Amino acid sequence: MNRETTEQQGKAAAGAALQLATLSAERKNDALSRIGGALQRESQRIEEANQVDLERAAQDRVAAPLVKRLRFNREKIDDLVLALNDIRALPDPVGKIRSARELDVGLTLYQVSCPLGVIGMIFESRPDALVQIAALALKSGNAVMLKGGSEARATNRILYEIVHEASRQAGVADGWIQLLETRAQATEMLALDRYIDVVIPRGSNEFVRQIMRLTTIPVLGHADGVCHLYLHHDAELEMAGSVAVDAKTQYVAVCNAIETLLVHRDGAERLLPAVGQRLKDAGVELRGCERTRELWSDAAPATEEDWGAEYLDYILAVKVVDSLEEAVDHINTYGSGHTDAILTDDRGQAERFMNGVDSASVMWNCSTRFADGYRYGLGAEVGISTSKIHARGPVGLEGLMSYAWRLYGDGQVVTSYSGSGAKRFTHRELPLEYR
Repeated sequence: MNRETTEQQGKAAAGAALQLATLSAERKNDALSRIGGALQRESQRIEEANQVDLERAAQDRVAAPLVKRLRFNREKIDDLVLALNDIRALPDPVGKIRSARELDVGLTLYQVSCPLGVIGMIFESRPDALVQIAALALKSGNAVMLKGGSEARATNRILYEIVHEASRQAGVADGWIQLLETRAQATEMLALDRYIDVVIPRGSNEFVRQIMRLTTIPVLGHADGVCHLYLHHDAELEMAGSVAVDAKTQYVAVCNAIETLLVHRDGAERLLPAVGQRLKDAGVELRGCERTRELWSDAAPATEEDWGAEYLDYILAVKVVDSLEEAVDHINTYGSGHTDAILTDDRGQAERFMNGVDSASVMWNCSTRFADGYRYGLGAEVGISTSKIHARGPVGLEGLMSYAWRLYGDGQVVTSYSGSGAKRFTHRELPLEYR
C-alpha cells in the first residue's frame, strides 16, 4: 500500500480518469479478464485474508447479518468472475451517441455519453462490492476511490491489490483505483470536491444522511431498504407463499428483502394462515397488527416503529389493509422508495399499484429480490439509487455515465441567425450516427 495523503490520492485518481476516459474497449475488457483470472489464482490468499476479518468480527461481536455479508468464500469468488464476464460482454458505454440533430446544413449537434470522472465510494462489509464497483468503474471509464468497512479491511486490501496489479498489467493508467482504509481518510475524501465528481454511499439511513451533511460533492445512493410485498385479495395462494418466503429469506441481510407484508382484508382469512406458516417454517418472526394477530396468533404485536423498520433479519411486519389505495398510501408513507411488489391476477389493479407506488423498482407477481444490477442485466451494480435525478434503481454502467454536447460546424457564427433577415435553424432530428 502507498502512503500518499488522501488529497494526493484524489489528485492521482483525477489524472488517471482523464486517461481512462479515452481507453479503448479492448484494453478495458482485457483488464477485466485479467482481474477475473487473478481472483481465481489468488483464491486461497483471499479466503485466508477473509478468515482474519471473520475472526476479528467474532471477537468484536459483529451482528450476524453483517458477518454473513462479510464472509467471502470460493463460491463468491466464482460468482464475481461470472459478473466480470458479464460486464466485459456489455457494449462500451463511452462515446455512445444519445441524440443527433441538424441545427442547419453543415452544423450538426451530437449528445455523446462520457464518464462521470472520479467516483468516491463508501460501502458496507461486503468485500465483493469492491470488485463489482471497480469493474463497473473501469468499464465505464471512471476512476474510483474506495472506502470499505473496517471489519473487511484485510479482504478489501488483498482484493484491491489484485485489481490494481491485474489492471496495471493490461496497461490501465496507474492511480485509477485508490483504496482508503481509515475513517479519517473517508472524511478527508468528502472534502475533495476539486477531484471527486460523485460520492456513492452504501449503508444505513443515518450513515447516508451523515455523508450528505459532510460533503458538497453530489451524493447518489439510497438510505434504507424498507421494501413491501402487497397481497391483493385475489393473490394466488401458492404464489403468495413462495414469493413471500423468497422476498424475505433468500438473502435476509440485503436492502431488497421485504420488511413489511401487506394483505387485503378480503383475502386475509384465506392467505394469512398459510403464508404465515410458510414464513414461520422458514424461521421468520412475524409482528402483526391487531387484525393480523386475529388470523395468525403466533404473530407478536406490531408497533408504529415496525412499519418503518429495516430489520435485515428474520423479522417481518404484517398489516391487513382495507384497499389497494391504503396499501399504496402505507408504502409511500413508511417505505424508502426502494422496491415494492404486488401479487394479483388483475393486471389493471397491478398497474394502479405500480403507477401509485413512488419507488425506484415496482414489481408485479415476483420477488423484490430481483431488484439487482446483475439480475437486471446491468452486469453488476455500484448500489441502488432512490434518487429521482440522474440514476434510479440499480446503478450499473449507464448510471455511471454523463454526456457532453459536440457541435460540428463549418465556420458558422451566431450573428447569421440574429436580427431581421436572419437564417433559420432547421432543428432536424438525425440518425444516431456521425455524419
